[in-house]
Amino acid sequence: MSNEILSVLNYMEKEKGISRADMIETIKSNIEHAAERGINAGQKLEVSIDSKTGKLSAVVLLTVVDSVSDSTREIHIAEAGRLSRTTPKIGDIMRKEFNPAELGRIAAQATRQGIMQRVRQFEKDRIFDEFKDQVGSIVAGVVRRRERGDVIIDLGKAEATLPAREHSSRDDFATGDRVRCLLLAIEARSGGPEIILSRSNPAFVQKMLENEVSEIGDGTVFIAALAREPGFRTKIAVDSRDPKVDPVGACVGPKGTRVRTIVKELNEEKVDIVRWHNDPVQMLHEAIKPAVARNVLRDDENRRLTFEVSESDLAIAIGRRGQNAKLTSRLIGWRLDIRKEVRHAMTLEKKKERAVSGLSNIPGIDGVLAEKLVPKGFTSLEAFEDVTAEDLVDVGIEAAEAVRVIEAVTEARGRVAPLSPDAAERPVPPTPAG
Repeated sequence: MSNEILSVLNYMEKEKGISRADMIETIKSNIEHAAERGINAGQKLEVSIDSKTGKLSAVVLLTVVDSVSDSTREIHIAEAGRLSRTTPKIGDIMRKEFNPAELGRIAAQATRQGIMQRVRQFEKDRIFDEFKDQVGSIVAGVVRRRERGDVIIDLGKAEATLPAREHSSRDDFATGDRVRCLLLAIEARSGGPEIILSRSNPAFVQKMLENEVSEIGDGTVFIAALAREPGFRTKIAVDSRDPKVDPVGACVGPKGTRVRTIVKELNEEKVDIVRWHNDPVQMLHEAIKPAVARNVLRDDENRRLTFEVSESDLAIAIGRRGQNAKLTSRLIGWRLDIRKEVRHAMTLEKKKERAVSGLSNIPGIDGVLAEKLVPKGFTSLEAFEDVTAEDLVDVGIEAAEAVRVIEAVTEARGRVAPLSPDAAERPVPPTPAG
């Protein structure tokens, strides 16, 4: 018995990390409880174990009485006198030596079960203590097997579960693959604490970026916002506390090495890193790229941005299954209303008004004269190239006005055009119809 107990104590201490004192207390309490439930149910035992030799000794506690009604708990005063070196009194508690072997097979089995239960409980406690401070951190492990869609990963000192809901469609694991995950939580279960991992949680990307970018580690650059659609796209907005440090460049890394490491870990999921702005409109222009937002309307009360994009940018702004728009909305924290930009054809009357306005800006040509010139085809300064006063008279402009126009145009263009001396004397022909 002593050798068996000593072997158990040594094994538990070296292999399982359970202290010798803890195991001795476990064995003692299980033997004592077994005695209460065994052949002599109701007996009160005191068990002691020598930590060095493993020697087990036990005594049964009996109350001294003058009339015995329960032999498992009482002893007659005469019997007690024969066994004791002192003179016992009624009511004294006497310790009588007891051989644990008398407890039989049932007691031994109960003790064994108790020891195994303590080992399991110790394993649960150890797992919790080992990983409770790592919740929210990146851990690495090896894929062991699949169970109903979940992936079981060996972390070295414990097995963890990567539920089907916590990894993306791009993740395809084979037994023996080494993977990195976010330690999401430790959940209490009937069989003990269960370590839950995640690769789809946005914090997984955030922690990887923090591990890859030293500027984030030292606090120079920080992640202001992050939105993710696992397996498809992640948008990250970063800012810098040091104006000399480009936050986007720091996160992307030389030739994209830093962000490329993250993209590879995510199995080629797209990762967009943009500069953070407190102004939601500025943030919209950053986050919606390469699409260009136009005519942005801001509704602060409802935290809504309404804007237009060109027809060619519409598909880009919305993205596959609306992902780009959804991620941009989450990143900014405002709802988005995206509309296709409508370009209205300019009417003939509108074109005429713009031409009249343009000519009126030339010193020497007023609005009345401009309205006469535009219907004749003179809609801009360039239209007067190689035109003389005679030409204007020919199309119905009065001679004096024609001279004034040419002088104004010449001055505006920085050169002098010759005028015919009789231009002012020529009769004005009738204006053609239409």
